[in-house]
Amino acid sequence: MNDSSNTPTAPLPLAGKNVLLCLTGGIACYKAAMLASRLVQAGAAVRVAMTEAAERFITPLTFQALTGRQVYTSLWQASEDFDSQHLSLTASADLMIIAPATADILAKMASGIADDLVSTLALSAHGACPILIAPAMNTRMWLAPPTQDNIARLKTWSVHITGPAEGRLACNTTGPGRMSEPEEILAAATQILQAGKTGEAT
Repeated sequence: MNDSSNTPTAPLPLAGKNVLLCLTGGIACYKAAMLASRLVQAGAAVRVAMTEAAERFITPLTFQALTGRQVYTSLWQASEDFDSQHLSLTASADLMIIAPATADILAKMASGIADDLVSTLALSAHGACPILIAPAMNTRMWLAPPTQDNIARLKTWSVHITGPAEGRLACNTTGPGRMSEPEEILAAATQILQAGKTGEAT
């Protein structure tokens, strides 16, 4: 009889990786909870930051339970080592993921605006870690010229994009704008992390 306890287990694909998962306000925040769970199961150490709008859709307590770590919701929240949060959180991250990424955060990122926790983290992440965004919004907002211009500009700065997908949206319309599924975002994150901290935007 074989002793299955001696069977080697496959290494977790994201073991030893630090992921900063950021949420902006949208109904797709519920998918971000599933993404956080998938990242933890893949071996990543996950820290979560949320905008005030994101807290209207899902509670920080959900992510604290899923990750076993403090959730950040304000620029004024004291960090453990008393460093500026927007520097310490991105400096220690191997990857920053923004999911869902609303039209508002895309516009802020493309313009260099840093007026809340997530937009400040996004600005400070440049040069510190790769950024992966998963857009989620109404079809007309996604197809609007300003949003498309913002996406094009972010790509020139090597920001990685996954989605959005086509499908039925929360506004009862159908079209592009659905946030990618957690498994798709996880696959994109794994590809970026395995490729290292540099690489071309997708």
